Amino acid sequence: MKNLARNLLLITITILFSACVYEVDVQQGNKLEPQDIEAVEVGMTRNQIRYLLGTPVVNNLFDNDRWDYVYYFKKGRNRNPERRWIVIWFEGETVTEIQRDLIEPPKSSDS
Repeated sequence: MKNLARNLLLITITILFSACVYEVDVQQGNKLEPQDIEAVEVGMTRNQIRYLLGTPVVNNLFDNDRWDYVYYFKKGRNRNPERRWIVIWFEGETVTEIQRDLIEPPKSSDS
């Protein structure tokens, strides 16, 4: 009888403590403020974009005219993480196209 009571107590304690597991916040990429994203305009230079948004997270070795800014933030047990993906296209040193808040991978400019 003592063995059964002790086992039940251990099982109860284990179940209670397993519900108290802390999940750490996960942040990846550049923290992109909405006002900074909206400030990006066609005609700006690479240096102006770098000043506003920082260096791009993804460097495409095959296409130097495309900068990808990716941001992912998941707070603890929250099931809906914050995601942002912005692609900025350049021609030389000047912005020619901006793709904001993408969900799926953008098509190549060659397509």
